Amino acid sequence: MTAGQLLPGSDMLGACSSGSRPAPMRDALPPLSCLRAFEAAARYCSFTQAGSELNLSQSAVSRQIKRLEHDLGRLLFERHPEGMRLTPTGERYFRVVQRLLRDLADETARLRRRSDDRQLTLASSPTIASIWLARQLPAFQRAHPHLEIRILTVEDPHRLDLAEFDLGIYYHVPGEVDPPDLDAEPIFAQETVGAVCSPAYLERHGRPITPEALLTEHTLMVVEDHYHDWLTWEIWFRDQGLAWHPPHHALRANSFQLLMNATLAGQGVTLGWMRLLEAEFEQGNLVQALPLTLPSRGRLSLFTPQHRHLTEPMKAFYQWVLGRAN
Repeated sequence: MTAGQLLPGSDMLGACSSGSRPAPMRDALPPLSCLRAFEAAARYCSFTQAGSELNLSQSAVSRQIKRLEHDLGRLLFERHPEGMRLTPTGERYFRVVQRLLRDLADETARLRRRSDDRQLTLASSPTIASIWLARQLPAFQRAHPHLEIRILTVEDPHRLDLAEFDLGIYYHVPGEVDPPDLDAEPIFAQETVGAVCSPAYLERHGRPITPEALLTEHTLMVVEDHYHDWLTWEIWFRDQGLAWHPPHHALRANSFQLLMNATLAGQGVTLGWMRLLEAEFEQGNLVQALPLTLPSRGRLSLFTPQHRHLTEPMKAFYQWVLGRAN
C-alpha cells in the first residue's frame, strides 16, 4: 500500500485527514465472523470441529461459510469421498486470512496489555511453573528489575491461545507433540527420568530392593493425561528391559502437579525429570527410590510463537533462560 492510500472501510481515516479523497468502499471486507468461521473450518477441514472451537453449531458455521462464498462469488470448500477439502481458491484465501487474523490478534493483545513495553507473559504447565520456573524467576528479575512478569498456567500447550502469551516453557517430544505455530528450543541439553519419592516415604515403607518390588510393594503415582502418554511407568520399565505388569497399588490422577505434590507429601513413588527437580533433591525434599534412570524422550523447551516479532522483554528472557540452563 503506497502513501496516501486508505484501507478499505477506513471511514475514520477519511474523516480525520485533510483534503478531499475518494470515499472508501464499505463492503470491500467480508464480516469478521465469516472470516473466523472460515479460518477455523479450513484449519480443521471440519465445520463441526470449527463450531466446537467457536462455540457455534455446525449449521451456524455452514451458514457463515455460504455467506462468505456468496460474497466472494467463489467456492471455498468441496466435498470428496474422504471428506471436505479446500478448493485451490480456498487454500490461497485461507493463507491470507490466517495470517491477517493472527496479526490482528497479536496486535490487539499487545495493545490490551498494561505496561506493554515492560511486561512479559510466560505460559507453562502448573507443574513446571511451580516446581522449576518459580525458582528461576528471582534471578531473572534481579537481572531485569524493570520488567513485569505474568505467568499463565495451561496444562496442555495445544490449548494455548497465541495472543495471550509471549513465551512458553513445556516438555516437548520432537515429531510427536508439536503444538501448532510454535518453535521449540531445548532448555536442557540432556535429561533423565527416574523413580522418585520423599525421604519420609522411604522411612515408612523402606527402599525397594528391585524394580519388581516397586510394582508389588509400593504405591506408584500414575498420571492419566494424554499429553504425558510418552512418559509412563510401563514405558520406563520396558525401555530398560525390565519386566512389567500393572502395579498392585497406585494413586491415579489427571494432574501431574497433584501427583507431584502427593509425592512430596510422602504418598508414593512417581516418575520425575532429574534436571527439573534438581532443587528438590538439593533441599532433601526428594530422593531416588531406585538408582535406575532412563534418558528422557522429551526435553524441557522454550516455545516461541512463529511469525511474532520478539519484544525486548522476550529477547531478554530468551537469552537468559537458554544461557543459564545450559
